[in-house]
Amino acid sequence: MPRQQQPATRPVRRRSYDQFCAGARALDAVGDRWTLLIVRELLAGPRRYTDLHADLPGVSTDVLASRLRDMEQGLLVTRRKLPPPAAAVVYELTERGHGLLPVLAALAEWGAPALVERRPTDAVRAHWFALPLLRALEGAAGGAAAGGVVDVRLDEGEFHVRTGEPVAGEPVYGDGPAARADARIALDAELCLALGRGELTFAEAVKEGRIEVSGDGPLAAELRGA
Repeated sequence: MPRQQQPATRPVRRRSYDQFCAGARALDAVGDRWTLLIVRELLAGPRRYTDLHADLPGVSTDVLASRLRDMEQGLLVTRRKLPPPAAAVVYELTERGHGLLPVLAALAEWGAPALVERRPTDAVRAHWFALPLLRALEGAAGGAAAGGVVDVRLDEGEFHVRTGEPVAGEPVYGDGPAARADARIALDAELCLALGRGELTFAEAVKEGRIEVSGDGPLAAELRGA
């Protein structure tokens, strides 16, 4: 009698490097494709699943759901239901998830030299420029003493960032203008990337007239170099 063919089995995905190393443990948690980009989106505050999917072009619904599930299990993300009338479920970072901000900022700084030319297939969202710009703004804003919220206007759209010491429960940046901003700046995306690459400082760009700063108060004054 012919041997009965056994059904093909799927290999079990390896979930750990099984190495007693801090770097390996970190990659166990965030080394999967899309995970850090989900963190990037959630640094802007709580997001609905549909919003995350819209701002992560290229990710399938199955992969996004799987990554969010893994991130919940890894205590990087939590889910909660918004009160009526919204009554929507949102995902947000835990304190441990927020701890990945300096990791993403360092990755953005390291990757900035690769953003020399935009490829025809490249998607873009205005708030993706927040991380490259944030460090340049911190240097120009004089630290926590003049910290606050800055609206940023690019041709690609608007977003806002928070400078100075992090405020518990407040997003580091967000899509669109803030409800209340301490300063507003306008510049182009290429200059934003040049600031991220360290090719010039924020103060130099303001002095050359390449950044328009508006607003009253100490933060706007610091950014103008007054």
